[in-house]
Amino acid sequence: MSDSPEKPAPVRGDPAWVAPALTREEQTRRVGKTPVFFGPPLAILTEGRNNTMEISGRLNLAAERYMEILRHHGLELSEPERQCIAHICNIGFMSTLEIRELPFEVSLSKFECEGLDKAALAKKLEAASFADLVAVVESLGF
Repeated sequence: MSDSPEKPAPVRGDPAWVAPALTREEQTRRVGKTPVFFGPPLAILTEGRNNTMEISGRLNLAAERYMEILRHHGLELSEPERQCIAHICNIGFMSTLEIRELPFEVSLSKFECEGLDKAALAKKLEAASFADLVAVVESLGF
């Protein structure tokens, strides 16, 4: 046991204090900075911006638009259809090309389960927009 008293939790006004957020939608800020690796997509997105505020603003604007796209897109899928797509996505990282090829991957997949009509699922995915396909992949956590 230590003889020193417990360190008190940060309070409002302390730089380490973070306002509690009740829900994800209510969370409006995070205190502090996070290092981010800028691969080619982020480098292109922020090209021509020179200061941290410009870059941060561009990233937040893109993220806000992306979240709005996810909220308004997607497909109604049965549980067997979701399982089939999750099986295909379970390879790990899904590139944009792999997302576009989901209809083809469904037709090639050996995945089977009760209630799954792979031909109908492939047709549904072929008719979907890219935004719909991305929303489906995101909703499955990939």
